[in-house]
Amino acid sequence: MNTSDIAFMLIATAMVMLMTPGLALFYGGMVRSKNSLATIMQSFICLGVISIIWVLYGYSLAFGPDVGSFIGDLSYVGLKGVDLAPGPPADNIPHLLFCAFQLMFAIITPALITGAFAERMKFSAFLLFTVLWCTVVYLPVCHWVWGGGWLGKMGALDFAGGTVIHINSAAAALVCALVLGKRKGWGKEAMHPHNLPMTVLGAGLLWFGWFGFNAGSALAADEIATLAFFTTQVAAGAGALSWMVAEWIVQRKPTTLGAASGAVAGLVAITPGAGFVSPVFAILIGLVGGVICYLAVIAKSKIGYDDSLDVVGIHGVGGLWGALATGLFASTAINPGGANGLFFGNAHQFTIQAIGAGATIVYSIILTYIILKVVNLTVGLRVSRDEEIQGLDITQHSEEGYSF
Repeated sequence: MNTSDIAFMLIATAMVMLMTPGLALFYGGMVRSKNSLATIMQSFICLGVISIIWVLYGYSLAFGPDVGSFIGDLSYVGLKGVDLAPGPPADNIPHLLFCAFQLMFAIITPALITGAFAERMKFSAFLLFTVLWCTVVYLPVCHWVWGGGWLGKMGALDFAGGTVIHINSAAAALVCALVLGKRKGWGKEAMHPHNLPMTVLGAGLLWFGWFGFNAGSALAADEIATLAFFTTQVAAGAGALSWMVAEWIVQRKPTTLGAASGAVAGLVAITPGAGFVSPVFAILIGLVGGVICYLAVIAKSKIGYDDSLDVVGIHGVGGLWGALATGLFASTAINPGGANGLFFGNAHQFTIQAIGAGATIVYSIILTYIILKVVNLTVGLRVSRDEEIQGLDITQHSEEGYSF
């Protein structure tokens, strides 16, 4: 084992953990004040719920020995055999450290979905949904790509989670928004963010943590980690700039929320290709990502579905663009361990990327719909009309974010 790699991965793991509280602030500032703590709580409690699942059976199903190219087996239940020796995924760091790093990815994925049903789902329903969704959606898809499953065997490239995390969670978010329906007063009442400084702080924490997210996915303090670190920065900056400019052109005013959202869009878009593309192509990916995500958010109101915090527009559209862009711009001259994309003579890689994204979308949509129906039949999905009007902070948690 390499002590430098161990130190690097410990830091990267902690940085990815910080992304979930960052997401909580990002989302918490975007809702109305009466729902701020309830929204923060949905992200924050994932740190507890998913950690327990991961130890008991989650890591085993995601990264255990392959069963039918679909799921891992139960070899690692209770983290049996997952110790301080080098593990099968990486021979330079302890197996337990790889497990911890991947845990942080598993935590933030269901937290991302919460933005779609913010301000209207019961907390009990959210907890049950999170357990079921992590078990039957996230763990299999994670295994498909990173755990030895069929997409990994096919050659799909997903450096840090464009398909596993962003496309997967956004497909689920779309179903959640449609099944739960619109918030009371949507389209008639003003539903502006109540605390934009909080949202910008959350975006900054996400941006910082994303360096661990992407660079850490190299699993070593090496040249590929350096590449992923740099492409992450320039894509995020490009996304912030292009969203701001697009907004300036369409709405005549650039906004802070737009710049923060654009940065997140750029980060999402570069995630699948961070260690496979050059910095110049990373800028292009971020620029395109910022514009198309902005247009997707605008289209939401025209289509008529209430994705409260634009999970589909940012993580879905941005993740899909990033996955396909990896199939266009990936180069073995940049990363010999990757593959060439369409622009480097390998059109088949683009096809593989499209298959991976499409399969994940279909699987996540179908299973999420079933899970929501099960939850609705047991504890019920949505708070009552009066509870929604009063706000989820009081009705679900008996507390207030603001006492004035």
